[in-house]
Amino acid sequence: MKTERRIFIRSFEAPDLLELFLVASVSTVLLVRLGLHLTGYPSVGGDILHLAHVLWGGLLMLAALVIALSFLDRPTLRLAAIAGGVGFGLFVDEIGKFVTASNDYFFQPAVSIIYVVFVCLFLVVHTIHRRRANSPEEYLLNALREVQELARSDLDARERERALEYLVRSEQAHPLVGPLRGALVSVEPIPWGGPARWRRARGRIREAYRRLATAPGFDAVVIAFFVGQLVLKLVYGAMLIFVVGFGWREVLDVRFLGRAAERMVELSGLEVAQLAASGLAGFFVLMGVVRMRYSRVAAFRMFERAIVTSILLVQVFSFYSEQFAALVELVFNLTILAFVRAAIGAEEAREAAAKEALIPARAGTGTSSAHA
Repeated sequence: MKTERRIFIRSFEAPDLLELFLVASVSTVLLVRLGLHLTGYPSVGGDILHLAHVLWGGLLMLAALVIALSFLDRPTLRLAAIAGGVGFGLFVDEIGKFVTASNDYFFQPAVSIIYVVFVCLFLVVHTIHRRRANSPEEYLLNALREVQELARSDLDARERERALEYLVRSEQAHPLVGPLRGALVSVEPIPWGGPARWRRARGRIREAYRRLATAPGFDAVVIAFFVGQLVLKLVYGAMLIFVVGFGWREVLDVRFLGRAAERMVELSGLEVAQLAASGLAGFFVLMGVVRMRYSRVAAFRMFERAIVTSILLVQVFSFYSEQFAALVELVFNLTILAFVRAAIGAEEAREAAAKEALIPARAGTGTSSAHA
């Protein structure tokens, strides 16, 4: 039975690339604002010209588009996502100049506009890639993207496992499905063929993670870390909103709870949004704690969402209230995000290696578990 063809075929790699784009954008806005504040808002170009950083943002977005249209390999796509994210961050940072008659960079509602832009982008990405079931055609074309790595002598066990999962969900009557499955099963996973220095670094990171992951109490330590930082962030945010401005004498007064309740009613729209974003990040952390009992990959995915939510949403508000502290928090979040992603890759590679012995049997039956 012929399936209905779709006009837009989604890439399963796109959510990670777009997330990288958004993280680069938010980080750029925060770093640019802090840099300009520390340097006294200098003018680049002299007394006559003013080379606004929106121009550099446009150039970087153009470069990202050229890279994405010119090359096929994954590293260049990640480079395009980062370059485009930095460029978009430089662009949207100057939005105050383009919505005011006076070209006011310090236009106060610009903060809200930037926040709404990032939220809308986040929701658009979620809608495109989460709200509709994937079609057999999309699974087949994404399997071809994985097989592409085979042509570059760079198909590891995790990528082969993923390609086989996609083929299981493809239209089995399609003439490409059988040959592709046979090609994947017949070859051994090929180690990454990048520069020797990167191979050694990657190997050391995975070995270090393997030792940590097999240590007693590893899961408990991870849970304690994420729950602990969640509690600290919530306490810090509550202090900024409810305590700052009262003074310690007022805080210790028995009537403080009543005043705090009054303050709750007087919260601005941005403060309510900050609390909501913090609550969303906390929800993802709790989901990760629950899922740690069943799957480390699923748990780390939830922790990753919590960190990304903190960077994309909570971080923007923190910057405009406490610039230096927000920058330290941004660096911390980016470091933890890198660790979590490395842990996800290591866990997926371990699971793929564990399934290697099942590949011949699965190739004959054409059945497999669903790819998460």
